[in-house]
Amino acid sequence: MLIRSGILVALMLPLAACGPTSPSGPAPAEDRTATASDPEIPTAPAATDPAPAAPAAPVGLIACATQIGVGPARTLADQCRQVSPATRPPCHIANSCALIRDEIARSCSLLGPDAAAAGCPVDPGGAQAATDVVSRYYEALNARDYATAYSQWRGDGEASGKSYADFSAGFAATRSTSVTLGRPGEIEGAAGSLYVTVPVTVDAVLNDGTRQRFVGEYSLRRVNGVDGATPEQLRWKLASASLRASS
Repeated sequence: MLIRSGILVALMLPLAACGPTSPSGPAPAEDRTATASDPEIPTAPAATDPAPAAPAAPVGLIACATQIGVGPARTLADQCRQVSPATRPPCHIANSCALIRDEIARSCSLLGPDAAAAGCPVDPGGAQAATDVVSRYYEALNARDYATAYSQWRGDGEASGKSYADFSAGFAATRSTSVTLGRPGEIEGAAGSLYVTVPVTVDAVLNDGTRQRFVGEYSLRRVNGVDGATPEQLRWKLASASLRASS
């Protein structure tokens, strides 16, 4: 079964399905505790802009300290604080690891040529950064941080084909998902944009214990440094998905 523009079809998995709608996503985030929100990153932040306040977090969000342990979570949060220009960045171990990593990626994209010198882990415009988006997407889903997962899609989530409310509700019957990433394809350009595909194998477990597997690929896109492009437009984002059920 072929699935596009979303991650898994509702008939097989209660995840994001096909058919574009007008998204209504959560507001951007700032540093918060376990009871605060899980927002997406601002669309076009200036290098010194503080991150705006955000609404309450979804019930059941799994903190980074729980996901990977307190020590590794603190190391990740420290790295986040070192590169983030935000006044109150979401670099807190009570947030999901995906949100902290997303702030690192956002901040590194703002640094441009200075990213490596600042200790950024990968070239923000390279294929590895695109692969990291897919990895971060599933890490956010497993942490029930649906806002961060939604923000990995282009257009503030619009490319998922769902509103934020429908997107997050679509995972209610999914216990967990894991992804195995293949080698990304060559980066290709067209009309001021760059594209790259990342092969994946997705394993999902539903709340009733049913196991499902899907194989396929994600297509990611970013603007190719054209005049007037915002830092957010220069970041890799999920543009579409093509997944099929596999035994």
